[in-house]
Amino acid sequence: MIEDNHSTTKEFILIGFTAQPELKPLLFVVFFAIYLITMMGNLGLVALIYMERHLHTPMYIFLGNLALMDSCCSSAVTPKMLETFFSEDRTISLDGCMAQFYFLCLAETADCFILAAMAYDRYVAICSPLQYHTRMSKKLCIQMSTGVYIVANLNSMIHVGLLFRLTFCGSHQINHFFCDVFPLYRLSCIDPYINALMILIFGGSIQIFTITTVLISYFFIIFTIFKMKSKEGRGKALSTCASHFLSVSVFYGSLLFVYVQPSSVKEKEKDIPVALFYTLVIPFLNPFIYSLRNKEVLNAVKRIIKSPNIFLSASPSIWVWVSS
Repeated sequence: MIEDNHSTTKEFILIGFTAQPELKPLLFVVFFAIYLITMMGNLGLVALIYMERHLHTPMYIFLGNLALMDSCCSSAVTPKMLETFFSEDRTISLDGCMAQFYFLCLAETADCFILAAMAYDRYVAICSPLQYHTRMSKKLCIQMSTGVYIVANLNSMIHVGLLFRLTFCGSHQINHFFCDVFPLYRLSCIDPYINALMILIFGGSIQIFTITTVLISYFFIIFTIFKMKSKEGRGKALSTCASHFLSVSVFYGSLLFVYVQPSSVKEKEKDIPVALFYTLVIPFLNPFIYSLRNKEVLNAVKRIIKSPNIFLSASPSIWVWVSS
């Protein structure tokens, strides 16, 4: 009997943002526009890096992977969120919830390691420029990218697997716009202490490792920059690193605020604003942060606009780069 009571909930209702009908059209238009720009910006950046031969360097390969994961993050959440604005059926199945969280966790974990890899890449480029091509070889770049996806997949599978140990009964309304873990923990009939502990351990370990990598890299970068005698070289180095450091600060700040606080399971009021930030706003801003301040990307865009046929001649170049 207890088992039957504990296994009644096989689907959930996403409450979303607001119960005020007059605000829903406006919110739909705003978030739909953000989603379109996010996908165009990130996938456009991926395509640009893929097509432009001179962008086949470690920094831009990592940037392309970051843009791809930002697209994955936004796509995991936004389509279902947009559907709930006007659909009377705001339900999502348990399997749908697990899939949402899996892809979100995959994207966020990969982002952490990619940002750390980008910081290390900039450290080698600025602090050891003569050894850059040796230390950041094509083989190492491919190995790092592959390792990022392996670790991100393992981390996601562990947390999704732990979610399946929970059973849900009573209320099946999720006070959120997607299936994040902490709203699910609040609906669990079983104490989610182990799940929350694993989030803290794995999330904390990933954050500590990647943040430490970023901070150490930037400590040596800043130290090297201020030792430069050339003002032009110093300005160029600072400009190159400013975009990355801004993105890192915003991204890690929002994740630390949500996932590395033991009290997060019980707190509801902060979920939606912070989740909006790291699922929609950051993927939306990253293409602008990395592109508008990057002359190589802007020049590549101008060349493609002037000569659209460049796509046909540049397409196979990434395979040459990987195999060479």
